[in-house]
Parts: sequence; structure tokens; C-alpha cells
Amino acid sequence: MAPEFRGAGLTAPPGPGAGSGRALPFADPAADHAPLSAELEAAAARVIRSGRYILGPEVGAFETELAAALGVAHAIGVSSGTDALIAILMAAGVGPGDEVVTSPFSFFATAAAIVRVGARPVFADVEPTTLNIDPEAAVAAMGPRTKAALVVHLFGRAAQTHAIAPACAARGIPLFEDAAQAIGASAPGGRRVGGLGAAAALSFFPTKNLGAFGDGGAVLTGDAEMAARVRRLRVHGADRKNHHVEVGGNFRLDELQAALLRVKLAHLSRWTEARRALGAAYRRGLGGLPLALPPEDPGCVWNQFVVRAAPAQRDELARHLGAHGIATEVYYPQALHLQPALAFLGHGRGAFPVAERAATEALALPLHPSLAPERIDEVTACIVQFFEGRGRR
Repeated sequence: MAPEFRGAGLTAPPGPGAGSGRALPFADPAADHAPLSAELEAAAARVIRSGRYILGPEVGAFETELAAALGVAHAIGVSSGTDALIAILMAAGVGPGDEVVTSPFSFFATAAAIVRVGARPVFADVEPTTLNIDPEAAVAAMGPRTKAALVVHLFGRAAQTHAIAPACAARGIPLFEDAAQAIGASAPGGRRVGGLGAAAALSFFPTKNLGAFGDGGAVLTGDAEMAARVRRLRVHGADRKNHHVEVGGNFRLDELQAALLRVKLAHLSRWTEARRALGAAYRRGLGGLPLALPPEDPGCVWNQFVVRAAPAQRDELARHLGAHGIATEVYYPQALHLQPALAFLGHGRGAFPVAERAATEALALPLHPSLAPERIDEVTACIVQFFEGRGRR
């Protein structure tokens, strides 16, 4: 999952501005919202006047509209993408003594959710091009204690679930999707993220492709029993008021966020196309430079556009862009198996070399729906300038 605070990566400090003289933020939710201000204010006022603020008609309507938009049978609104992951794992009965195969290159919540239900993350290294989990490594990591596989659709690109699903089916275990960064993405053949496994987690953190005005998330599933259990778990395991059939959590999505998300959902398709156009512009402008570009993928929704520079140049390039007012982020500065909180897993450096190398090379460039195409030209010109000043080495 993506960082849940802006300080999660190497953010270039504002500089004097590039080309236009205006600083270029990494993300700009306020600019994205500006054309919708009247609709958003009306939605907020509607909730304020209603007197219903938790799990009311706005949440119900948003869930129906979200499921229809994404082509799934059930969407259950929850309090965050992290809580969506926890609810899915709880609903599947994952707990102490179990193992869940997942990626070591993701936001911390992917692994933390597994630990929080008492299970053990088992990492499988990532592909060197997409940085999504390597299917062969994922299958090889499955063992007698494996209770589920949790793939991450990183940066808006669908992982190769089709190559992992048969192994899960043979073992009778579910395949889950961390789709926090990938709402609306599709795999080859047109199958959409959210319907590639038994359940998927979405995040509505403000910088996501469909962002709330605070925290929020959703669980997507085609399984009616899974949906019913997640709905119970989000209200402390209650199937009716004051009747708790299991221990759950407080994973509720509030009415205000649901109402605002309903406004934005109607524009998601248009914003996705804008992101794809900006991603294509980056690919055109950066071709031929000593950078590894993300592969072309018509199904990608470009939550981030992440290039890879040689480790000796990545931070230098970020500082160069920052000096010209262009903000960047590092997704991610450390592979999960090397995070101090997961030291108990016993992994050292070299355990997952592709993920470790990516952490030294990856740099995300500004990309959001309200970003004008000419600003992409400014970014690419600044990067070209950086390499030309170094002989394109």
C-alpha cells in the first residue's frame, strides 16, 4: 500500500520553480477537487443536515455505486485500506500459526495487517520490471502453513494473479488483492482488479486515484458469505445491535466520507484516462535516458509513475528536481523484510535482492489528474538537463 503520510519517501523540497516559475507538488488533491467544489460542498451539507453520520444511507449508496462501477458483486465501506486488509484476513480465518505469502516491496500495512491478525508474512521477491510479486517466487514460497496469498497491485498495475491462482486453488487457499493503488486497473484480457481473487482491499487515502477527505477504504468481493462476515466484523462482530457473534473491530466508513466519495466516483473514469495520458507523456519524454521506465500497460491506472535510476544517482536526481521546484517521492526507501518492526522474521540483507535494489533506485515523479501536460514537459526537460550535465552516464 502507498504511504499514509507525506513524509514516507524522499520528498524534494520546494525550489524556485521549473520553467513556469511555479513549484510542482507531487500530488495536488485541492487542485483536483476545485472543479467539483459546489458538488462536494452540497454533499457535505446534505450529511450535516441529515443527522446520520455513521453507516447510513450515504455509505449504502456509495457501496452500491462502487460495486457497479468496478463490476463486483459486493463492496463494503471500511475505515481505511489497512482495515480493509485486516477485515479480509479476519473474515478468512487467518490467525496465529498461519502464513500468508506476500510481497516485500509495498507499503508497511501490507505486512502489518498479516502480523496484526497473528499470522506470519512469508515474502516472495518481486519482478525486476514491474516490481509486482514474482509469480514463480510466490508459488515457491507456499508451504504447509500457508493460509492465503496476498498480492499487491503496485503503482496501479495489476499483478500476475493468473499465474498464482492455480497454485492457490490446488492448495484450497484464497488469493487476496491489495488493490490500494489500483482502483479501476485491469489485467491482460480485461479482467478487472478487485475480481481477480477472493477479495480485494481498496484505500481512499487522499492521494489515491479515488481519494477521500481523510481515511477510508473498501473491501471488494464476489463472495456473499465473505461480504456478510466483513460487514459484521466492521461493527465489532455484531449481526444486529448489541448482539456480537464474534470479536471484530471498529472498521466503519463514515457518512461524510461516503457522500464525498460518491461525488468523486462519477469522475474516476475521466481521471484514470488523464493519468494514462500523463504516463504516456512521461514515457515519450524520458525515452533514451539512462533510466528504467515502467513497462507499457494499457490496464495500468498510474497511481504513481516510478522511474529507476542508478543508486548513485537516484537521490542526486531528486535533489536536482527539488532545486527546480519539482517534488518527488521514494516508493519505497526500504524493503519490508528490513523494517525494524519485522526483524523478528529473521531476514537479513540479500534475502530478497530485487526488492532491495528497487529501494535504492525507485523515484516517483509528479502525476495527478489536474496536472497540465505542459508540466510533464517541464519535468522531463529538467531530467534531460540532469543527465546531459553528467554526460548521460
